[in-house]
Amino acid sequence: MLGGDDDGESRGELLVAGRRPEEARGEVGLVLQDPDSQVILARVGDDVAFGCENLGLPREEIWHRVGDALDAVGLRLPLAHPTSDLSGGQKQRLALAGVLAMRPKLLLLDEPTANLDPEGVIEVRDAVARVLQGTDAAFVVIEHRVEVWRHLVDRVVVLSPEGGILADGSPELVLEEQGQALANSGIWVPGHPPRHPSRARISGETPVLSAERLAIGRRAGQEVADGIDLTVDAGRLLALTGRNGSGKSTLGLTLGGLLAPLSGRVLAAPGLMDGAAAEPIRWKSRELLTRIGTVFQDPEHQFLTGRVRDELAVGPRALKLPAAVVDARVDGLLERLRLTHLAEANPFTLSGGEKRRLSVATVLATQPRLLVLDEPTFGQDSRTWAELVALLSELLDDGSSIVAITHDGEFVDALADGELRLTVEPVAR
Repeated sequence: MLGGDDDGESRGELLVAGRRPEEARGEVGLVLQDPDSQVILARVGDDVAFGCENLGLPREEIWHRVGDALDAVGLRLPLAHPTSDLSGGQKQRLALAGVLAMRPKLLLLDEPTANLDPEGVIEVRDAVARVLQGTDAAFVVIEHRVEVWRHLVDRVVVLSPEGGILADGSPELVLEEQGQALANSGIWVPGHPPRHPSRARISGETPVLSAERLAIGRRAGQEVADGIDLTVDAGRLLALTGRNGSGKSTLGLTLGGLLAPLSGRVLAAPGLMDGAAAEPIRWKSRELLTRIGTVFQDPEHQFLTGRVRDELAVGPRALKLPAAVVDARVDGLLERLRLTHLAEANPFTLSGGEKRRLSVATVLATQPRLLVLDEPTFGQDSRTWAELVALLSELLDDGSSIVAITHDGEFVDALADGELRLTVEPVAR
């Protein structure tokens, strides 16, 4: 248990191996939902070693464990690689590696594969399986999508949004005998895919944005991909896929006019330019608002206010829209994305899935013609996933364009008109 009496209220008794949680620290390994909050040191190797050092392990043993843990989670980077340069999925692997290196007796994972590519999901699951097979550690995983973990767990507990428990039992009992009822309530149940309306595909190609011989990177001298040529068409969704660290988020920021190309060009078509410069990187923020809206990989990086309702109003107010129009847009998005009950809440106190829906809504509030969405379905239950897919489908049918960075194969199947897969070469330590 993290924190103290000032961090909230607690009732009942919680024991770890017969002791209070604060007396068992070092024996409990926790991977948080937000991997950014678990990165501590500046270099990959040092960060993984941090927990082991606090346990007072011998130096030789620590670095042996660091190497084993990094290999187990598939984070194949030099030990001196800066943690600040990691993608969201790489940070998730890093956090898990730091916990696995400690070899805890209780392993707690909060959505440990949410930002991982499909290959990474299997690597992480198999790494956890090896830990459990080689020790007597207990394992608790918090997860929306249970299929990947169903064969590693002995018990499934489904919590109700209103409090209490919806189901509790073996995976077979909960997922098979109660599968349809749970799916109807928004649980991702294997064999019960979420329903969503099929979209009307727009015929013909009307370019909105293009990239020519594009090389991308966060800073000069650190190129992550080059030779990129692509076109984004009106009414179509282009999915950017690939392994963690391949440059998907960097490409998204470059296409969105927020990061300068290292070489090559990103060009807006005349309809998107609408009097602005040809290259989005030269646009002012006010010009971007109605042309390209970008949803960051980390939702918190774009929150500006202390209230959900105010957050949704930032963009429309910057456009100096009438108050009635602002209120109508805000209320409509709150209802559509199931955020009405959180209108007065602080955005930073929302769950990961709620933060993601809010970040998407803040961009939709200014009604841009092109959306760049980084992991738009992260943290969603099947019901909010389907509603988000339906909303984006309507935007596409109305002629909006979308670039989506995603590891979600179901999302790609539901909406994508094209897919660009980026690759990354492994680096030896």
